[in-house]
Amino acid sequence: MKVLGVNAVFHDPAAALVVDGRVVAAAEEERFSRRKHGKRPVPFSTWELPERSGRWCLEHAGVEPAELDAVAYSYDPRLAPPVGPDLTADGWEGLRTLYARRAPLFLAAALPGLDPRKVAFVPHHVAHAASAYLAAPFRDCAVLVSDGRGERGSHLAGHVRAGRLETLRAQRLPASLGLLYEELTAHLGFRRSSDEYKVMAMASYGRPAFLGRLRRLVHATGDGGFVTGPVDFAALAPRLADGDEWAPVHADLACSVQRRLEEVLLELAGWLHERTGERRLALAGGVALNCVANSRLFEEGPFDEVWVQPASGDAGTALGAALHAALELGDDVQPVESAALGREWGETDIEARLTTAGLEHERPVDLPGEVARALAENRVVAWFQGRAEWGPRALGHRSLLADPRRPGNRERINDIKGREQFRPLAPMVLAERAAEIFEGGPIPSPYMLFTHRLRPGWVERIPAVVHVDGTARIQTVDRAQEPLAARVLEEFEARTGVPVVVNTSLNTAGRPMVDAPRDALECFGSAPVDVLAIGPFLVRRAALSRVEGVAGEEALA
Repeated sequence: MKVLGVNAVFHDPAAALVVDGRVVAAAEEERFSRRKHGKRPVPFSTWELPERSGRWCLEHAGVEPAELDAVAYSYDPRLAPPVGPDLTADGWEGLRTLYARRAPLFLAAALPGLDPRKVAFVPHHVAHAASAYLAAPFRDCAVLVSDGRGERGSHLAGHVRAGRLETLRAQRLPASLGLLYEELTAHLGFRRSSDEYKVMAMASYGRPAFLGRLRRLVHATGDGGFVTGPVDFAALAPRLADGDEWAPVHADLACSVQRRLEEVLLELAGWLHERTGERRLALAGGVALNCVANSRLFEEGPFDEVWVQPASGDAGTALGAALHAALELGDDVQPVESAALGREWGETDIEARLTTAGLEHERPVDLPGEVARALAENRVVAWFQGRAEWGPRALGHRSLLADPRRPGNRERINDIKGREQFRPLAPMVLAERAAEIFEGGPIPSPYMLFTHRLRPGWVERIPAVVHVDGTARIQTVDRAQEPLAARVLEEFEARTGVPVVVNTSLNTAGRPMVDAPRDALECFGSAPVDVLAIGPFLVRRAALSRVEGVAGEEALA
């Protein structure tokens, strides 16, 4: 069977293709449109079909739209609140629901040859859940989904046996842990449904000064559900506008909400474990991108294993919808083995782009060795290799790499990316070396979705990747799956004695992660990055200086 999954209209539009039960391609529309999270100017901020990503998924697999057995749309408008004649139901929600009802016709127009009768609606949280338990490396588990909203709900707890989901609890709106965190994000001057990770980072700078008050307003109800207020954030800390400086009271508020989120999730996980008796927990939904909360669930929760789908936000529902539909059609659905599911380019295409751009480039015999040498000399390297990552984390395919031994590199990288200085950077480490350096979270941790503490002596050795609270969000590298990245780590250790490098996403503030060679060259040309490793080629900053008519590397520093 050939099944295309689609997330559209709201935020994070994306497409994923499952063929005979295997995920063969998945990509977010932002990587093609270059609009982060599919955002457009308000009020039409999220009205986007994943046309280009959907077409690419089909082209990658050599599938024509007419050959699809199903298109699974990860929202069921039949379950949404009724839309009144004035279309004012919850702001724009009603109009979006009407749009979703017409999705079969819109998709048929975007993918000529598609029979609109093959479009099936999959409930939003069922799609989230399927993206976790059907992609996970096990078949029997408990599953927990928590996000902002989907149709009329915000949460699903279920039991999976032999790959089949039994829903045990679904939380109805307005209670929503995701919307609570979104409201806090907006209150702190950031962009809702986009910048929640900034709040998580800020929380480490505060103390839980408002936790007592929040415990009275936000709590589990003992039956697998919860309540979330309402909470008047303005009574706790002044509202910030975009660009305002935050004060300690804002960090305290972020810390308090973060802590309360973790506590409620632990209670919900405890209830779910009692109901299922399972050892394993699969997570999805936007809240599952909160790696600090995930780590508390792993360390303090009742489950032995916690697995998080790498694109747990709404983009991941495209994957879940496709997997769910494939299972319903009788396919033997297989786990996802890697997040490298996006586009890639061959060396001929890459070299042609470099030549067209007039960039001097070299093809070293030992690319990983040259990159490791540059890193050891404190050069920042843009790393563009293989298929693009599925999800919001750079996992060694579209990354900025740097030396973690130098404490100034955190400020340097944040300046290059144009982002807030309180944001941490992540360490990349070989899976077999990780336990020597990190503790407190699951190892391996290939998708950068948990935080770990550093073992004694390592904070001083790799200060650029240590957050203010003494933790790090690690990515472990499996040498069998990622031989090129593994070689860089080995060569860097041979030169420095440290088997860790800084890994952060290859993009600048407000822009999606680099996806295509053109994106990489634009980023390299506009940011003070020293070296670009793209396919088998190296481009050095001095070469770019000559193209621009600037004498010397120092002039671009």
